[in-house]
Amino acid sequence: MTGPHTRRMVEVSIAEALWLLESVVQGRLFYFQRESAVVRPAVHVLHYGRLIVRAPAQEAALAERVALTYQADEIRAGGTGWTVTVTGPAEVVADPDERAHYRRTLPGWAHGPHNTLIRIRPQAVTGFRLAHREAR
Repeated sequence: MTGPHTRRMVEVSIAEALWLLESVVQGRLFYFQRESAVVRPAVHVLHYGRLIVRAPAQEAALAERVALTYQADEIRAGGTGWTVTVTGPAEVVADPDERAHYRRTLPGWAHGPHNTLIRIRPQAVTGFRLAHREAR
């Protein structure tokens, strides 16, 4: 039987964490609003070392953030897989041509004010592989 006592987390390098992050397109964007933690589903792409995130969040709520956190994972039945977290300075993508490009590239959510594009410059990247302990 597989239980928490038979699982382990193995930290991976930053390079491997970013490689894992590139293998999926969905994750979660974390930020604080009015003293409460907010988590939004999001889609992403790594582009020239920057993480571009499209999330159903109010642009005004994200525009004032100095740093944001993004997390993605792939966890299979039985608890194996991986998880990656990226934190760094963030800005709303403002250039109209760049916005148009990422709106075509990343599948969106409901159009309107809750369809925000954010660029995060990764400063802290952590990744873990989730595995089973080997039998002794």
